[in-house]
Amino acid sequence: MKTYSKSNQKIQTSAIALLNLFFFFSASEKTGAQNNAGILGIDHVGINVPDLNQAVAFFDTVLGFTPVTQIGPIPLDAGWKEANHINQQTGAVTIKMINAGTGASIEVFSYADNKGSKVHPNSDDIGASHVAFYTSDINESVKYLKSKGVKILGEPFLTPSGDTAGESWVYFETPWGSKMELVSYPNGKAYEKANPKTVLWSPKNASVKRTSADDFDEKKNTQIIENHLKIWNEKDPVKRSSLLKEFYANDIEMVDHNFIAAGQEEISKFIVELHKKNPDFSFSAKSIETNHNIVRLYWQFGSKAKPAVVSGMDLFVIENGKIQKLYVFLDDKK
Repeated sequence: MKTYSKSNQKIQTSAIALLNLFFFFSASEKTGAQNNAGILGIDHVGINVPDLNQAVAFFDTVLGFTPVTQIGPIPLDAGWKEANHINQQTGAVTIKMINAGTGASIEVFSYADNKGSKVHPNSDDIGASHVAFYTSDINESVKYLKSKGVKILGEPFLTPSGDTAGESWVYFETPWGSKMELVSYPNGKAYEKANPKTVLWSPKNASVKRTSADDFDEKKNTQIIENHLKIWNEKDPVKRSSLLKEFYANDIEMVDHNFIAAGQEEISKFIVELHKKNPDFSFSAKSIETNHNIVRLYWQFGSKAKPAVVSGMDLFVIENGKIQKLYVFLDDKK
């Protein structure tokens, strides 16, 4: 690792300054420990299967994942087997790495002439584990898996309370008997509403959004924000719902200083309450600025006599022609 003297620590560019600022505010004891270990996150989950071809076919043709790399068969020497608790009579291993969408990859491996246990651990056995896959519509996913002959273990269960309220889940079995899970929380989980300092990673939030050329169109993005103002001024629930569906993503997230609203329904409820408390107020734009698919709106909220009782700035992320993220900043009250 390089070391730098004080003279070499001088910031040369604004980009470096911003980078240093980011690291300064994101540092903590936990992230420090993670950085010291050199760990960035989960790369893959490994699964030992009795039949490599069967497992790869299931992940590929049923779940729609993409097999990418393969190595082996690799002969294992006695020292390796002893260190990794592998029966000395077990043969070579073959490994296939599978791209499982957004998130960690799946490493499927199989041993030739496997002399290990052929019995899956029970759910309460030490070492028992499962892999959970996120889906935006768990009922449709269950319906699909059933059509493919996959064994579903029960019915989707919606968590009614606690930190994970709003999450639905159900287990299913692979053709070789491993237990896996479907999980869904399109409107987020209960704990997120408290604006926690740390939020669990989710493929729902981390999915790579494929922006189109239209998402960088200044004129179109300005029109989207103008329609955003119409949504917040619309008191007719039917008209507001239609506008929400047209200009907001299904899993839109609105981040306010005091709360996080996930999904069109939660935002609509907030708008209704706002109108109830301020029946004569409306929103108007002071200015709209665009930068690629990021838009900044300076707004005011008030009556005709006093149009700027409250003012602030909203920051939008536009993807696929719809608002995906909305960050709200209120001006300080004087």
